[in-house]
Amino acid sequence: MEEKKSTKIIEVNHLSKSYGSVQAVKDISFYVEPGKLFAFLGPNGAGKSTTINAICTFLKPDKGEVLVNGYKLGKQDGEIRDSIGVVFQESLLDGLLTVEENLKIRGSFYDLKGKELKEAVKKACEVTEMDSFLKRPYGKLSGGQRRRADIARALLHTPKILFLDEPTTGLDPQTRRNVWDTIKKLQKEQGMTVFLTTHYMEEAEDADYCVVVDHGMVAAAGTPLDLKEKYAKDKLRLICRSREEQKKLEELLAKEKIGFAKKGEQLEVDLQTTMEALPVLKLAEPFLEGFTVAKGSMDDVFLGITGKEIRE
Repeated sequence: MEEKKSTKIIEVNHLSKSYGSVQAVKDISFYVEPGKLFAFLGPNGAGKSTTINAICTFLKPDKGEVLVNGYKLGKQDGEIRDSIGVVFQESLLDGLLTVEENLKIRGSFYDLKGKELKEAVKKACEVTEMDSFLKRPYGKLSGGQRRRADIARALLHTPKILFLDEPTTGLDPQTRRNVWDTIKKLQKEQGMTVFLTTHYMEEAEDADYCVVVDHGMVAAAGTPLDLKEKYAKDKLRLICRSREEQKKLEELLAKEKIGFAKKGEQLEVDLQTTMEALPVLKLAEPFLEGFTVAKGSMDDVFLGITGKEIRE
């Protein structure tokens, strides 16, 4: 069947889903552009998993329309499944089998056989750089190696869209970077669309577009820069030469009606823009030993939108 083309590779329109009296998803609408890194964020219980399970054909919604790669949910689910690869938080691979054995078995689920299966496994291993541990049992691999094997498993049928459900949870910082190098390589070389959920807000910094859901609804949407400008503030942190000097500066800031907060031995001033730091620094200079300017982060954005820490 010839693939349908669309400038929106995923379209979700007025999606709703309830479990008994609990409405998990309430009239959610958004879209994802082809070849982009799309971050889908929200606290636990916000409706993320329900939405993703519906998009991936694992769950039947109560209302709404979903199109994936031009195919309609509920009518062309087989074509949707052929268009997507999913990396779950929990692995689907067998710990006793080698990586290669696991991949061959998974590839057979897509009716890949013989030379075609061998080539699919080879290609998935090349892009995830797994040659060094292809013959090792999956259960003997490190966390980062297992995650790369999980990604390879999702790539066997060359999907258009890769769903990553918290792909780096529990990994050390270096291994997380390695996993992300693999993901970015996929995007660059194959033009793959990546649909990401994560509890590490710095990973969402690199997204082309973010949607934040809370209480089953879309709470905010935009590029990371747009969201930071709207929901996060830069902070000027002032370090005084002594407690006496700090007290004098507090009195001066209050007199000038410049809001601040005491953070231990520092005073913290919220800024709308980084340039707003200059007049405050000029005023505070006689009392200062040093200062820092911290840019607003995606963690600040998440807290500003939902009122919750992402890792709660």
